[in-house]
Amino acid sequence: MPLVPMKQILDEAVRGGYGVGAFNVNNMEQIQGIMKAASETKSPVILQASRGALAYTNIYYIKYMVQAAAEENPEIPIALHLDHGNCFETCKQTIELGFTSVMIDGSLKEDSKTPTNFEENVVITKKVVDFAHETGVTVEGELGTLGGIEDGVGSGKVMLTDPDEAVRFVELTGVDALALAIGTSHGAYKFKAEPKLKLDIIDSIQGKIPGMPLVMHGSSSVPSELIDIINAYGGKMEKTMGVPMESIQEAIKRGMRKINVDTDGRLAITGAIRKFLNDNPSEFDPRSYFGEARTAVYCTVKGKMRDFSTTGHAGDYKPLTLEDMKKKYNR
Repeated sequence: MPLVPMKQILDEAVRGGYGVGAFNVNNMEQIQGIMKAASETKSPVILQASRGALAYTNIYYIKYMVQAAAEENPEIPIALHLDHGNCFETCKQTIELGFTSVMIDGSLKEDSKTPTNFEENVVITKKVVDFAHETGVTVEGELGTLGGIEDGVGSGKVMLTDPDEAVRFVELTGVDALALAIGTSHGAYKFKAEPKLKLDIIDSIQGKIPGMPLVMHGSSSVPSELIDIINAYGGKMEKTMGVPMESIQEAIKRGMRKINVDTDGRLAITGAIRKFLNDNPSEFDPRSYFGEARTAVYCTVKGKMRDFSTTGHAGDYKPLTLEDMKKKYNR
């Protein structure tokens, strides 16, 4: 099965009332662990790469590793998505590379740190949408800014999404999915106490733009057991809290359809490798400890797919190609 436009995956999630995990990937073991979970649970999945991941892998490796995942799992709809594209050129490069979806984060300037105003966001987002839709590629935009910084992205300031502005933004740009700022945060060190998310923002936007696929960034739960494993085997992570799964599930019920997860995967990998090397001090074969990391990713992601109610939906629909989507956009 060729890679699927993310728009179809999210539109089907809207119809089915479930969430789809968008898991950040940087290497083969992460992709293999995620795909094993998707295959066993029969879940559609979004594999996403940040600009940091593209630099780490020298850009081409991500493309071909995800293509391999698609060939090995022909029954699973897979979208390859650019996470937090910072400018038109970055989005253009990944579209030409074969990504089926891109995010243009017009809420921040090209430095990925300085907030933009509404008009600036509209201009850059519309430019990416016009280019992407010519090739059938999905576009995710963002309105508002999250707390925290991860992979070099974030202003560190929270600017919640205004529902009325969201309506105008969608009308002016034509985006396929909209990332909201409802009080979540990037990174491992999200909150000192359980966050109170502004879930009413989801309700308001769903009432004004029914059926619009909404995106939840900064959605890792930062499970305490993963922090404990890391610290038990030489780590020094401070106590922190992520977004409780109950809050994520409530957000899904209200209309969140794409749920971004990065930090939890990193924590699972780090804990597994630290534990293995501690328990096997004479081991030097990278396949041994990377194999443990792959298993940890699989276990973490499989749980997410169940919690997001994604399981069993991989065979609900006949996947479209970019060419199919191109025709839909250009009618």
